[in-house]
Amino acid sequence: MSLKVEKLEHNMANLTINVPAEDVEKALNNSFKKNKNRFNIPGFRKGKATRNIVEKMYGPEVLYNDAADELIDLGLRKELEENKDIEVVSRPEIDITQIEKGKEFIFIAKVALKPEVDLGKYKGVKIDKIDTEVTDEDVENAINAERERNARMISADDRPVKDKDITIIDFEGFVDGVPFDGGKGENYTLTIGSGAFIPGFEEKLIGAKVDEETEINVTFPEDYHAEELKGKDAVFKVTVKEIKEKEIPELDDEFASEVSEYETVDEYRKSVRDGLQEKKDKEARSEKENKILEAIVKDSKMDIPDAMVDEQVNRMVSDYSQRLKQQGLSLEQYLMFTGQDKEKFAEQMKDSAKKRIESSLVIEAIVKAEDFKVTDEEYEAQLEKMAKDYNMELDKLKGLLGEGSRESIESDIKMDKAVELIVESAKEK
Repeated sequence: MSLKVEKLEHNMANLTINVPAEDVEKALNNSFKKNKNRFNIPGFRKGKATRNIVEKMYGPEVLYNDAADELIDLGLRKELEENKDIEVVSRPEIDITQIEKGKEFIFIAKVALKPEVDLGKYKGVKIDKIDTEVTDEDVENAINAERERNARMISADDRPVKDKDITIIDFEGFVDGVPFDGGKGENYTLTIGSGAFIPGFEEKLIGAKVDEETEINVTFPEDYHAEELKGKDAVFKVTVKEIKEKEIPELDDEFASEVSEYETVDEYRKSVRDGLQEKKDKEARSEKENKILEAIVKDSKMDIPDAMVDEQVNRMVSDYSQRLKQQGLSLEQYLMFTGQDKEKFAEQMKDSAKKRIESSLVIEAIVKAEDFKVTDEEYEAQLEKMAKDYNMELDKLKGLLGEGSRESIESDIKMDKAVELIVESAKEK
């Protein structure tokens, strides 16, 4: 197996990989085993014809697709394992230049390479002072939010829908009398005034009664994600199945004892203030880190390839989709309700994705510049922290860690040291 690297502009590269003919033969044989049951050969039961007969009947090309996938994976994995100095940070664009029985398999993988960082000043960075004061208003807002969370949901089916009500609805939308894709839902929970639906929908539901069908006329926004619905007038047939309202508890000693370990409102209020102060201090620390990193990034130089940003965006979209699933909502539904398409949604994440990459590259550059080391004691302390975070016995965690885990964990410790260094050395103006 051989590798040729052709460096391109903006940290892109073409990796030309030659896979030996013997590996090609193995991959073709694996492809045959995987697909043999789908070939219909006269005189043979499915899966009983030999590979030679299948290739004579259909041509050897019939096995190339699966074989190529296997060979690309094999070639990339092996060459990148053997050439640690090549750090690929994007999915490859593949161009197969030769695939033929009895010959080498040759392909080109166009990839983004991890950029080098020309590190700027990172010690003693000056930033504006961050306010961490907790006001009386902050405390009251937090207490009122807790009262909201502890509100009882009371049935209000005996009256029409009002603002702030929580409703359960069935709905179906029509444009020019015809239902449209994604316009139907059943047992959907909608809080009036939340802005979750198309503008005008929730307001026009006010006054509706349980079990009565209501027609709501709305107009889709001109920038709506579905091209066929942009600016269109629509009619939604909506049936309210349930109406609920919140009953907010009084702020008294009884409430304080129910939601906290304290017996009086005054003690509870102090505990809320202390908790807010701890939270603000943590947020200030995070904001301070971000401001320092922004300053270091601005003073540093790096050429980040677009493909690397796209890869980060894909991860962020996937993470967001998983969080939505935990809330019982698909990404497609979320995009429909917010009037976006996937491309626009992903585009909005690009700046954030680039900032994440820049911050990560800068921290790694600081780790390299400082040549941080990790002691056995620091490594063990990190394992103990991980075990506590995962609510797991330390020995069990150690048993689950695979090869290469120590290197990854030590890398995290070094990154933490780099962040600690820049924060402790920073100066507030």
